[in-house]
Amino acid sequence: MQPSPPPTARTRSDGARTAEELRGVVSLHSKGFGFVTPLDGRFDQAAFVPPPLLNRFLQDDVVDARFEQTGAKRSVVEATLVQRPRTELCGRVLTRGAKRFLKVDRAIANTDWPLVGAAPDGAFVVAAIAEKDGVDVANVLRVVPEEQAEIEGLLVRHRLFGDPSEAVLAAAAAAPAIDDVIAAAAFNPRQRGSKRGRRDLRDLVVVTIDGPSTKDIDDALACLPADSDGALRVIVAIADVDALVSAGSVLDDDARARGTSVYLPDRVIPMLPRSLSEDRLSLVEGADRLCLCAELRVDVDGVVTAVDVDEGLLRCAARLSYDGVRDFLERGDSAAVPASTHDTLRRLRAVGARLGVQRAARGGVAVDRAEAKLSFDQAGQPIGVTEMESTSAHLLVERLMVAANEAVARYLVDRGLPGLFRVHDAPDVEHTRALAEAARGLGIEAGFSTTTPLSPLGLASFDAQILHTSVEPAARALLRRLLGPARYQPEPSQHFGLAAPLYLHFTSPIRRYADLVVHRVLKRWLHGSRDFAADRAALPALARHVDGAAARAAKAENERTRSLVARAFATRIGETVSGRIIGHKPFGALVQLPGIVALLPDADAPLGSAVDVVIVAVDPVLGRVDVKPAPSDALERES
Repeated sequence: MQPSPPPTARTRSDGARTAEELRGVVSLHSKGFGFVTPLDGRFDQAAFVPPPLLNRFLQDDVVDARFEQTGAKRSVVEATLVQRPRTELCGRVLTRGAKRFLKVDRAIANTDWPLVGAAPDGAFVVAAIAEKDGVDVANVLRVVPEEQAEIEGLLVRHRLFGDPSEAVLAAAAAAPAIDDVIAAAAFNPRQRGSKRGRRDLRDLVVVTIDGPSTKDIDDALACLPADSDGALRVIVAIADVDALVSAGSVLDDDARARGTSVYLPDRVIPMLPRSLSEDRLSLVEGADRLCLCAELRVDVDGVVTAVDVDEGLLRCAARLSYDGVRDFLERGDSAAVPASTHDTLRRLRAVGARLGVQRAARGGVAVDRAEAKLSFDQAGQPIGVTEMESTSAHLLVERLMVAANEAVARYLVDRGLPGLFRVHDAPDVEHTRALAEAARGLGIEAGFSTTTPLSPLGLASFDAQILHTSVEPAARALLRRLLGPARYQPEPSQHFGLAAPLYLHFTSPIRRYADLVVHRVLKRWLHGSRDFAADRAALPALARHVDGAAARAAKAENERTRSLVARAFATRIGETVSGRIIGHKPFGALVQLPGIVALLPDADAPLGSAVDVVIVAVDPVLGRVDVKPAPSDALERES
């Protein structure tokens, strides 16, 4: 769907603008009202929708809205449904008089729907959106067991898929055995880029570096000794999903519809069935696996001077953990790192350092990997939360994956090939000014130009100012909000946040459909195809689809994290917890606690201030923790 044109308007004789029209997306507020936001995502142009008018619409509906504007306030007075992407509702069954209704999840609808189908009162159900006698109704699809209601509700709320269907599981079971595919392949171990077969990498020391709980391992690394001029050749090998999931198959259709794996704190909902994502496609230790590999030649200055792309075959020599690699590279502790991998890890560290120098020279912002880490009891209930920081091993892998993604993007563009590029626009002068003003409130003097847009180096200098300061969490939140998200599009362009002239996703095809699209283009090119007209025609719609799927998955992941963090804090009612002020609201200050932000009423402490608060109450449904100021030592003694 293309962005809507600027709103049409009529002007009254007194000069006030009124009766404007826009096409936008409906979003609901928990208190029953809502907004219509233009398709281009400009929240400052959103129009308020009063509850009665909102009754006919659902979250994510696309509508043509007519609104009246008085000053800065916009209020919708009429709306017409254009598109309804949602096909399912969820909620509790209730009876009023002789009629049955679905009390729809209030994040989806602000009113109850007539219910069709058998289900007991109070049951949690998933229902299809249908029509009966000209009236929208909810048609029961399934009654959900109480222990599954929370997750089912989350998935329906964000239009995500749950477990694969029987047809998809059957298709996965019927997929070729990996050994049979390997046995049928031809190999050319000495001719990279040859169209005649795969490159055999099994004589190289290939390692994977992941978290201990990761099962869908889709990237591996190897590094050859330095050339006479000091250049290092690093091989980024990625699982060849297309070898078992062919375009247009049942498996492919399901993966495309999902768009991405969903990583909730307490479970993973994979894009591909687990028999593939965690076994036959996963780059497990000691097993032969098919891959698509990018070999990057990195000179002593950290410049990628050449890239070769091949289909390949690898055998992972060792599955390594981030912590084990960190301990080896930082302290020489090799307890978790086999001796056979030591030289490879040292070379990879050299490549990562070189790439880091180049990244620093061109600017951009550091990847923010701090996240909440939840611990669970044997029953699966959250009992604790800590902030998990990235390590030098995370940074190493991130640099190598970013370099591979950039190199493959350049490979496609140099050959005139289509692709789904990852694009991040530079902020305009208006947003740059807003960032500078907000930073000043944190005690950071950004020093940005008031007349020219922000550059990647200017962004990097700001990043260096906030690094390791007390206001870093608040400053990074500002950056995320004002820089905005990246997006997929068929046209190659810059990724401002990474200071990359070209960028795409190549390194996670088990988890992201966008990467699989890129793999298929590369493989067809390697096999001699030069006709990509159909790909180019399909890419705009596909880009919008995977963008939407990724955004919905991220919202579900954040919502689940907040809910579980709040539940973990339920065991700590009355405890004093340390936090930091990261923002202010009319009724208090926002306090960053481990994994969640709480509102501290009537507080006006400066941004970045360390504060101690007492946990007062929690609401897991809303993902909220209520706090109050911790008493002073004097008050504690008096009490």
